[in-house]
Amino acid sequence: MVSINQKSEGELDALRSRIDELDRMLVEVLSERAYCALEIGKVKRSSGLAVHQPGREERVVQHAKSINKGPFDSEALERLFRRIIDETRGLEGTDDDRPIDPKKGRGSER
Repeated sequence: MVSINQKSEGELDALRSRIDELDRMLVEVLSERAYCALEIGKVKRSSGLAVHQPGREERVVQHAKSINKGPFDSEALERLFRRIIDETRGLEGTDDDRPIDPKKGRGSER
């Protein structure tokens, strides 16, 4: 087994700390996106619109791919966005108007 020297260990620690910070930022941005989806769901329900709108979802994916500068290839980015869309679509369809505790989730006051 190869031992890691202190310089390499320090570099790894710094990079891992950066990834931890980026993960925190990703969770914040995804949560903000989810809150928008919840609001969109309310508007759709009050307007009698369908939650699932394939045309809009396709435009979101195409937009993400058009602004992609790597290192993810287009197919990988598309898979990520389709997963995000799938999860947020579930939120849009929720007719639960109870407040959301960001730490505990929807309707946690019960």
